[in-house]
Amino acid sequence: MERNVFVTGADRGLGLALCAGLLQQGWHVFAGQYMPDWQDLSTLADQYPQTLHIIPLDVSSMESVQSAVQTVVSLTEHLDVLINNAGVNSPTKRFTIREPQDYSEMHRLYDVNSLGPLRMVEAFLPLVERGQAKRLCFVSSEAGSIGRAERTSWFNYCMSKAALNMAVKILFNDLHPAGYTFRVYHPGPVHSYMNTEATLEPDEAAARAIPILLGRWEQEDRLFLIDYEGKEWPW
Repeated sequence: MERNVFVTGADRGLGLALCAGLLQQGWHVFAGQYMPDWQDLSTLADQYPQTLHIIPLDVSSMESVQSAVQTVVSLTEHLDVLINNAGVNSPTKRFTIREPQDYSEMHRLYDVNSLGPLRMVEAFLPLVERGQAKRLCFVSSEAGSIGRAERTSWFNYCMSKAALNMAVKILFNDLHPAGYTFRVYHPGPVHSYMNTEATLEPDEAAARAIPILLGRWEQEDRLFLIDYEGKEWPW
């Protein structure tokens, strides 16, 4: 039986590197594409024409998510793993409370970072239900840890990731008794358009992420936020 995984935010950065690493391991990859003009994903598809399927996807739109489901349903009967990687940051993240906040920008980050994964799980759950692994993965961030919060700004990004963590906890309470397993993952300082000063290249970040996202643990009955070094973070 083929192993099927869906990766959101697959156009570039960590998402693209996850797709490449999973394809190398023999997975059938359904890659959520938000930027069709960005060519890297199409280039990867040329290398893996039988096992990489590009799926148009905007996780901030339920209509787009539902359309993506219908496309995947036409290609397979099941998904084993759903990796919610799509995320956005903001140029206004460093605004302190002494500056006017951009609340429309906050809504944009919530819509993608917090509600996007929830839309994906809601829509794709019947496909994951028919898979063997029943694994739901969420790329979060240390920025969502309330227990270790030290920033004096970054309201929009930090709050959106903390909200994502709460959403996953509620999903865990509901779905873990039915056999689902979960990963909440902080990938580290990945070099990308969101973090141009980071030193961890996407390929290296994906190589660290895949064993954690797809591996089996003895502690599957407990949800926790884990980072790229295997360390646990407080909620």
